[in-house]
Amino acid sequence: MVKIGGSLLRTGMPDNLLDDVAVLAKSNQLSIVHGGGDTVTDIAGRLGKEQKFVVSPEGVRSRYTDRETAEIYTMVMSGLLAKRIVLSLNSRGMRAVSLSGLDGSLLAGRRKKKLAIVDERGRKVLIEGGYTGRVESVNSQLIQRLLDDGYVSVVSPVAMGEDSSPLNVDGDAAASALASGVKADAAIFLTNVDGLLLDGRLLERVSVAESAEMMPRIGFGMQRKVMAAVDCVRSGVKEAIICSGSRAAPLSSGLAHRGCTVIS
Repeated sequence: MVKIGGSLLRTGMPDNLLDDVAVLAKSNQLSIVHGGGDTVTDIAGRLGKEQKFVVSPEGVRSRYTDRETAEIYTMVMSGLLAKRIVLSLNSRGMRAVSLSGLDGSLLAGRRKKKLAIVDERGRKVLIEGGYTGRVESVNSQLIQRLLDDGYVSVVSPVAMGEDSSPLNVDGDAAASALASGVKADAAIFLTNVDGLLLDGRLLERVSVAESAEMMPRIGFGMQRKVMAAVDCVRSGVKEAIICSGSRAAPLSSGLAHRGCTVIS
């Protein structure tokens, strides 16, 4: 299972990553979960829908997803970015197919009823949760069938809500849930840094227990990746790898444990 951060996809899927996926797909089953929040913001602005961002009491900034934003999010993630990735993979001789969490109820989620945020005056307040949610279950049989038939699946992090509405879900958490569902050998989280850095030093191997102890010292962006990595390892995935997607052969380097963080 591979999670590609949106920062790596701003101008399409880079050649170094395409080449590496093509090599690995010859002898491995691969599924990809992609990000793309910046592209959602850009296209929403072009459509005249100003995006609202909120900050949690812990300092985490996130998109507030009302119904119209959820529809734009689904359109951009599943209708634009996923298809770009599929076209790129197919051009390298792979058989790729894109899915959102809505297809076949691949990702079933639960809406967050309330969100705790800090308002403009610095007060902690509760607001309606909108169409943001958490992944509750995975239709792993659907992904496994595609994998067994030789397809590379490209999954957009949009989940099916209890009322059949689309939900904006965290991409790292979606990748973790899918990796757990298919009992993946490895979950690779590609980002724009080499891995988990503490005090300027790359941590090459970290246990689940050590990850929990370090969490308060990790920046919020990396916290989400580490939490997703820990969750899937606890669920039976053999190892989770956080590595840079900018280097040559990023997936192969990560699987070889070169210049990355391995959580096991």
